Amino acid sequence: MEPRFLLDTNICIYVRRQKPEKVLRRFRALRQGEAALSVITFGELLYGAAKSVQRAEALERLEELAHLLPVLPLPEAAAEAYGIMRAELERKGEMIGNNDLWIAAHAKAAGLTLVTNNEREFRRVRGLKIQNWAV
Repeated sequence: MEPRFLLDTNICIYVRRQKPEKVLRRFRALRQGEAALSVITFGELLYGAAKSVQRAEALERLEELAHLLPVLPLPEAAAEAYGIMRAELERKGEMIGNNDLWIAAHAKAAGLTLVTNNEREFRRVRGLKIQNWAV
């Protein structure tokens, strides 16, 4: 099955911590291959695990998550989307974080719905499909 959803970092953290329950229910209802991680999200999660006091445990949990969700490489089309989106957001004075911009570009270029609890920033990206499983 081709993925429909790209999970943002905050959603992955909720899944790893097993709360809130709303997010877990949606995650558990997914069919195999229905959701994926951007390599950018995976990098953010690796960073968080690497700086954790419980590093080994955090890396093990991340490995379990990556076993469930494919980590998608960044396609060239995402670079094009990134450039266009960044210029547009700068013109409007509505910039978002650089990693968030790359994640948005990846989702948009791949035609995936971004699942995030950071709607405030991602809603600034015109044409990006978003779902928030935490509400």
